[in-house]
Amino acid sequence: MNQYSQILVTGGSGFIGSHLLHQLIKNYPRINIYNLDSLTYASDQSRVKELERYSNYHFIEADLRDRELISDLFERFKFDGVFHLAAESHVDNSIQNPTLFLETNIMGTANILEAARRLWLSSSNRSSFAHARFLHVSTDEVYGTLQLGETTTFSETTPYSPNSPYSASKAASDHLVNSYYHTYGLPVVITNCSNNYGPWQHQEKLIPTVINCLKNTKPIPVYGKGENVRDWLYVGDHCRALETVFLQGRLGEKYNIGGKNEKTNLELIYQLCDIMETLVPIKTTSMYLKSYRDLISFVTDRPGHDARYAIDNTKITTELEWQPESSFKEALVVTIKSYL
Repeated sequence: MNQYSQILVTGGSGFIGSHLLHQLIKNYPRINIYNLDSLTYASDQSRVKELERYSNYHFIEADLRDRELISDLFERFKFDGVFHLAAESHVDNSIQNPTLFLETNIMGTANILEAARRLWLSSSNRSSFAHARFLHVSTDEVYGTLQLGETTTFSETTPYSPNSPYSASKAASDHLVNSYYHTYGLPVVITNCSNNYGPWQHQEKLIPTVINCLKNTKPIPVYGKGENVRDWLYVGDHCRALETVFLQGRLGEKYNIGGKNEKTNLELIYQLCDIMETLVPIKTTSMYLKSYRDLISFVTDRPGHDARYAIDNTKITTELEWQPESSFKEALVVTIKSYL
């Protein structure tokens, strides 16, 4: 990492981005780390407030959809490394307002790719930026859905088959990044991760939603029968993987990042309920309920709800020697405590 001087993290005030910033700022005190965020509803500056005391941390409020501004920032700060995490990411919101997802996830990515290309690959700058690298952070949802009861998993060669405006916009951005490698030689790497969890996640996501319902003894909404399966990845493990891929991943390649924690939504919610009982016994919060599980309320399934996601992380574990380290149950306890 010593060859880098100006690292840009887009979406750094979001859930995963803020955890990544804490990791990078503390690991690389001699590198200037820039947090570029448009401060949407999913951003939270309190997550990165502590970093303001570090001289190598810098915040830039900017929207990736502003092409001229993004180009100017690259020219001004001479970024030589990019962790691109900024994106609209909530599936339900993409169903209600798909245009925003297209503008941010596709055009926003196009703008930052073009700014990097113009700076890094110009004839006058090419030698100075020979070490530059662009890491594009994506999702396993681009692969579509797997069938319940099967043992197949998503690999890096699984064909794309997105089923929501969100996953379609991320698939498009993946293809854009890949095209800039093959057409221009831009030094890019792509990662596709499974569902993240951990402290600071926005309340619209499943695990924070359940925890907030448990805290306030309110009904826990469960889509359909709760049979949908997800592969859960602790955010700290994900951030270690991102740093590893940025430094060691082969250019033009993609790496799937998964936690090997497949759970149905109902199994996950049961586990959260049971952990909550050990931390805050139900009898201390309600005189009417016998168990936190009594709060579970099944609701109409959402349109295009993918049945199962499961990641084959063989490539990153064998080629780059990364492994998820967190115990699922212990990390859930840490997560619940952070919200309590």
